[in-house]
Amino acid sequence: MYAVINSGGKQVKVTPGEVVRLEYLEGKVGDKVSLEDVLLVSDDKDVKVGTPLVKGAKVAGTIVEQGRGDKVTIFKFKRRKMYRRKQGHRQSFTAVMVDSIGAAKAAKAAKKE
Repeated sequence: MYAVINSGGKQVKVTPGEVVRLEYLEGKVGDKVSLEDVLLVSDDKDVKVGTPLVKGAKVAGTIVEQGRGDKVTIFKFKRRKMYRRKQGHRQSFTAVMVDSIGAAKAAKAAKKE
């Protein structure tokens, strides 16, 4: 089973038991998080694709680490003009252990009706 979620403007494929680095999420290490922007859910039998989100689907996880990534150097330079600008940036991240992928039970009930 796997799901594709949207977090921080990026799409990430997740499976239960996997540790995923996402853009910074509020919370402390050990806190539970619920990611509800689920774009696709797949189990062994079928694939549910959202328009744009799968209704009722949810990915539950636990925060494993809050940290900052490697430093990226931004250097602007124009030759012969004595123009040089150097800047650094470290992006914050949250490592999340995916506990479970909640299949869309609400979507199944809607199909029966």
